[in-house]
Amino acid sequence: MTNETPESAAVMREIAAEPGEQQLWTQFTEATTVKAFSANWLALQCRRVPGVLGGVVLTRSEGEHATYLPAAVWPDNGRNMMHLSAAAERALRERSGVLLPQLGAQGQPTSFHIAYPIEVSGDIYGVAVLEVGPQPEARLQEVLRSLHWGIAWLVDLFRQLRNEREERLTKRVMSVLDTIAATVEANGFQHAATTFATEFSDRLGCDRVAVGFSKRGHAEVRAISHSAHFKQEANLVRAIGEAMDEALDQKAAIVYPELAASDQTVIARATRELAELHGADAVAIIPFHVGGDWRGAISLERCNGEPFSRADIELAQGTVALAGPMLESLRRNDLPLPQKAMESARAVADVFVGPKHLGWKLAGGTALALAVFFSIVDGDYRVTADVSTEGGVQNAIVAPFSGYVAEASVRAGDIVEQGQIVALLDDRDLQLERLKWASQRDQVGRQLREAKADREMAQIRILEAQLAQTEAQLALVAEQLNRTRIEAPYRGVIISGDLSQSLGAPVERGDVLFEVAPLTEYRLVLQVDDRDITEVAPGQQGQLTLSALPDQQFAFAIERVTPVATAEEGRNYFRVEARPLEVSERMRPGMQGVGKIEVGERKLIWIWTHRMTEWLRMWLWSWWP
Repeated sequence: MTNETPESAAVMREIAAEPGEQQLWTQFTEATTVKAFSANWLALQCRRVPGVLGGVVLTRSEGEHATYLPAAVWPDNGRNMMHLSAAAERALRERSGVLLPQLGAQGQPTSFHIAYPIEVSGDIYGVAVLEVGPQPEARLQEVLRSLHWGIAWLVDLFRQLRNEREERLTKRVMSVLDTIAATVEANGFQHAATTFATEFSDRLGCDRVAVGFSKRGHAEVRAISHSAHFKQEANLVRAIGEAMDEALDQKAAIVYPELAASDQTVIARATRELAELHGADAVAIIPFHVGGDWRGAISLERCNGEPFSRADIELAQGTVALAGPMLESLRRNDLPLPQKAMESARAVADVFVGPKHLGWKLAGGTALALAVFFSIVDGDYRVTADVSTEGGVQNAIVAPFSGYVAEASVRAGDIVEQGQIVALLDDRDLQLERLKWASQRDQVGRQLREAKADREMAQIRILEAQLAQTEAQLALVAEQLNRTRIEAPYRGVIISGDLSQSLGAPVERGDVLFEVAPLTEYRLVLQVDDRDITEVAPGQQGQLTLSALPDQQFAFAIERVTPVATAEEGRNYFRVEARPLEVSERMRPGMQGVGKIEVGERKLIWIWTHRMTEWLRMWLWSWWP
């Protein structure tokens, strides 16, 4: 079973050359199992060493939690060798040969425990321990050296076993990859499923392989190896589906006949009926899951009398674990769009009504309760709009005549009192004109007196007319001089105008110099979106919050809804005028804010969703033929 190494070969050939050892040597070289090989090796080794009282070979067990169990005991398999465990544990821990003396009552050694680990490429596979009687130190070293050389046979055994296991694993991996590659190259789900079943059947030596998927709680067979078409109503197909249901319900693989030394108990009634009624000597059902849900199963059938081995089932489980999600993805991609929607809806429904997903159920129940509550409870519906303030009355202060700005004492934002001078116009030209007309009046007056002295009646009438004209011009100049002092018409705030940077600039008669608004009368202008304008009517009231006064709310009442819309910045709105029912001393014309017009009571669910539903209705209407 093994290849010879130089030192071990020499020792073992020496043993085999001894009389009566040829038969044991033959059994040793022809051993086919680890236990048989270890037993024959231990027997040969113990016969080689004089004074051996007993021996044991411990080998590592397979599995996640490996332990070391006796593979061979000499001279009697039923003999208890627990007293050798200390030497074995130390050799395993130190990874080297160990010689432990066992001292008697007088402190003299009564025996020696000699152990040596079986190490292959850094992995410990076991340990061999011999118990020998008292011997000289030199003899004990020879025994330890002989055990070291002899252990090479066990090392070579486990090296070959490891190589064979790696080779089998490589073949299994390549088989899985070849099957998956053939499935991937197929076009469409049905072709891929049939290809997978056929490839898998050939590689595992099965007579029939079927692929099934869960549908409404039951497995539906979708592909059978070497068969392009089959009927779902056939007894064989129905029996395969029932066996798949059995595996999916138990979430475990089912093998019939059951594997030897299996530690898992499953119900296999439907699987056994499939085998007995349809001539299968061995049946295996391998379920697979996708995203935590068990979505389908693969059935394997053999009719040649050969049962499934554990290696066959492990290979099948590894292949199905890869192929199952891939086939499920192909199946979903090939579904028609309505069926995809139905499956998605069913999956969502399973989350809320199935046996799992408690968190989703609580969230769904809470959302449903809130939706019902908001659907039956009324709330105040208010239309929101941007608001700006304007003065209730706005007066323009204009230039009374053409002239030049001499002085400006106020500008926009200043509060003025009634009669306060806000600007002065240059009066030098008017003063000169007044002197001109005063001089002309004096001249006409003198001429009139002379005409009266001469009793020239015609000249008197002419001069009297000229004097009246001159007096009128003087009165006009006097009035213009009075108007050079521009005064505020009432107490208010200057909302526009700043002449402080235009002193000496000319102004024309009628030019607006300032605009002033009272502090006690305001008008609100709301920009109501055209989607909400039908809800707004004069007389409705609301609340206003200004950006400059966010800590205060002001009540207002709608007075007028203009019938003309204005488009600005991508939105269409109507101008709605309102009157504030309360005014703050800090309020000023031109302030911006947000107003909410109280329309009436509506269902809360409608208040929060009507914008979206109205948009959706318009969108559907625009696309509807």
